[in-house]
Amino acid sequence: MRSTMSCLMALGVNITGQGDVFTVNGVGSEGFRSPDDVLNAGNSGTTMRLMGGLLAAQPFFSVITGDQSLRSRPMDRLIHPLRHMGAEIWGRKNDSLAPLAIKGHRLRGITYKLPVASAQIKSAILIAGLFAEGNTTLIEPTPSRDHTERMISALGIKITRNNKTIELTPSVPEAPIDVRVPGDISSAAFWLVAGAIHPDAKLRILNVGINPTRSGIIDVLLEMGAKLKVDRIMKEGGEPLADISIESSELIGVRIKAGMIPRLIDEIPLVALAGACANGTTVIRGAQELRVKESDRIRTTVTELAKLGVDIEELPDGMVVNGGGSIRGGECKSYGDHRLAMTLGIASLVSQGEILLHDAEAVTVSYPSFWEELERIAI
Repeated sequence: MRSTMSCLMALGVNITGQGDVFTVNGVGSEGFRSPDDVLNAGNSGTTMRLMGGLLAAQPFFSVITGDQSLRSRPMDRLIHPLRHMGAEIWGRKNDSLAPLAIKGHRLRGITYKLPVASAQIKSAILIAGLFAEGNTTLIEPTPSRDHTERMISALGIKITRNNKTIELTPSVPEAPIDVRVPGDISSAAFWLVAGAIHPDAKLRILNVGINPTRSGIIDVLLEMGAKLKVDRIMKEGGEPLADISIESSELIGVRIKAGMIPRLIDEIPLVALAGACANGTTVIRGAQELRVKESDRIRTTVTELAKLGVDIEELPDGMVVNGGGSIRGGECKSYGDHRLAMTLGIASLVSQGEILLHDAEAVTVSYPSFWEELERIAI
């Protein structure tokens, strides 16, 4: 959020507020200004890709970069469709990596088949499509997270889905709206797994987003036999949210296939940890997209959990976890990956010895208060 806010403010958007409440004063479709300096997306792939869609439609030149991790993540999948819409974009290594230099133009709507199920790329094209002449149609291989579509619809802009096909008709939003952002289920997932694997736990997490394109962790934990309950379901800004209760559970291993992965992509390290604490074998396939996250999240998850005594095998597109063993202490590292760091933090709740984690501050990317929360519930 902070990286996105910083980029938008550099483009002339006035954002005020503190704590959990912010006010965004829009500048209209033609009010963005050329930034005075290079835009910085930090560690956020979402920021870089969504800003890429916005910048592609602006009548000025801009450059956007990020930290070392983000500069190693693939951007050709963003560049190609935006070029097809009429933007000029360049990047390092034959236009495949950031920093990205973008010269925006008047765009045209396109019909585009996404090569992978990526909510970030889909959202970037839809944002560019808001400024384009003509409709933009996207075809997904598998439905991915649909937060952008829901927000576009909430703003009164026509967007429809028919199975795997999304069609956007560009228009000016009817009016600004007030939105309460649901709690991030990717953050809540750490406490859900903690509650399930700990021998003496009972947790209740309030106001969690349960968007069906995001909530794979709930389905997987239920399949594993977790004592999990969802109640007080409501809706905010087109997004469903609810309270979730979880308690100590006897988990069993499961097989996760490729079709589930887009709904579970950020929680795979946690699923591996849950599998390590379950009876039986957990198999995860079709998750090759994890190779190009903040780290090679398949390899780093396998490597670090193995250090803690987990019987785990790396596959080209996933992993096999043989449960039933114990989590021991050990010395681990996060590779600068916030989700791996938090997974290892949750492992410490059930480990037989101390876990020493290097680069633990990586959690600040998505959950700055994680360690304080962990200490609070561990008392």
